[in-house]
Amino acid sequence: MFVYESFFVILRSKVRDYPLLLDAKVIIKMETSKKSGTNIVKNYVRYLKLERNFTANTLEAYQRDLRYLLNFVKSKEMSLLDVKLEDLEEFSASLHDKGVGARSQARVLSGVRAFYRYLVLDDYLKDDPTELLPYPQIGEHLPEYLTVEEVDMLKSAIDLSKWEGQRNKAIIEVLFSCGLRVTELVNLKLSDIFEEEKFIRVFGKGRKERLVPISSVALQELHYWYMDRNVMKIKPGEEDYVFLNRRGAHLTRTMILIMIKNAALDAGIKKTISPHTLRHSFATALLKGGADLRVIQALLGHEDLGTTEIYTHLETSDLRKEILEHHPRNIKYREMKEGLSSEDV
Repeated sequence: MFVYESFFVILRSKVRDYPLLLDAKVIIKMETSKKSGTNIVKNYVRYLKLERNFTANTLEAYQRDLRYLLNFVKSKEMSLLDVKLEDLEEFSASLHDKGVGARSQARVLSGVRAFYRYLVLDDYLKDDPTELLPYPQIGEHLPEYLTVEEVDMLKSAIDLSKWEGQRNKAIIEVLFSCGLRVTELVNLKLSDIFEEEKFIRVFGKGRKERLVPISSVALQELHYWYMDRNVMKIKPGEEDYVFLNRRGAHLTRTMILIMIKNAALDAGIKKTISPHTLRHSFATALLKGGADLRVIQALLGHEDLGTTEIYTHLETSDLRKEILEHHPRNIKYREMKEGLSSEDV
């Protein structure tokens, strides 16, 4: 009897302790699962979406660049959390070996830096392995832009006999007059246009709101487009979008890109342009007209003034002229030369 009682006492204690052992295993499994590469990336994307307010297009770009790192880590049979500086230097070299250009390398590495900063922020890591990772050397990039005359050529190339003609003409003028990103243009609403005040409300990256002046020329082109738009059959839920396709739905970025490229071809413009070229053209025209760089920064919706400096540039002849006219060495030399000339007289 005693033997049986002892057996059941031992059995009860084992059964009682078993759930604790199970719970420990579950906890370990959950912790391991949380730190798996897939879950880390999912949490990072959620962070970018909810806390950084990134748009779907920006999220897609970040994930696309991060795939380079994920593939590298997988090929090395490493964990994302075990990556060291020397691994990242090898990763950077592998991008070059794959034929990734210097500018694209810089973009990918910038995304990797942002990813590891998040891992430190969210306590996955104590130290950031990208802290001492060097950037690839890239030359200064001067973006392509159009002169006012070329913008007019682009508009003149639009065939107004076609249904979409006036719409496309208005699109070109709004892009050039307001300096919008193409995503901002396709999402522009009628309720965001304040005609009396001559302002439009724009929702930029991260849904950040800004007010941008709109020119009388752009408003006039819009009025001509409204004449066609008002007789359209518009899909439910699309009534407030400014620019629509023939099916009554708002446009996509790809549609705008194709339209701009075709217009440039018809206009005989040899430059490689896109909708973003009109944004560059807007910034360049303002700078040449004497606008302050800080004002241009606000109109473009840039957080960093350095970004605006990349978008805005002057032709070499303009730079040379500015230096010759305003540098103190050149002013003194010009004054001396003028003094000598007066003595000769």
